[in-house]
Amino acid sequence: MATPGNTRPAPEEIKELLQNNAPSAAKTAATSIPQDSRGLDFLYDIPLQISVEVGRSKILLRDLLKMSEGYVIELDKLAGEPLDLYVNSRLIARGEAVMVGDKFGIRLTDVVSTSDRIENLG
Repeated sequence: MATPGNTRPAPEEIKELLQNNAPSAAKTAATSIPQDSRGLDFLYDIPLQISVEVGRSKILLRDLLKMSEGYVIELDKLAGEPLDLYVNSRLIARGEAVMVGDKFGIRLTDVVSTSDRIENLG
């Protein structure tokens, strides 16, 4: 349970709510919203920071200061490897880059399981 003065539910309470309110496969998207008075509706408007990572690299300060237009930084991923999707700095899924009109997007190809996502909340 959440401690007095702390409005954030404990991870165990969130896990319990998710298990109790998990929609069955037979429900449609329109009827999958939990009807329980203690449902998860209060969580739906929480803003989340989403980032997509192409790869990582470590560089020296001297190299950072030498950077100019056209400088290339080699990343630790190979071309064609999946991109990592993070929500609030937690790995949630992997996918491939796609074009959506004039913008880039990510098509999810592998989503971290719900139980693993709950484990990483704390």
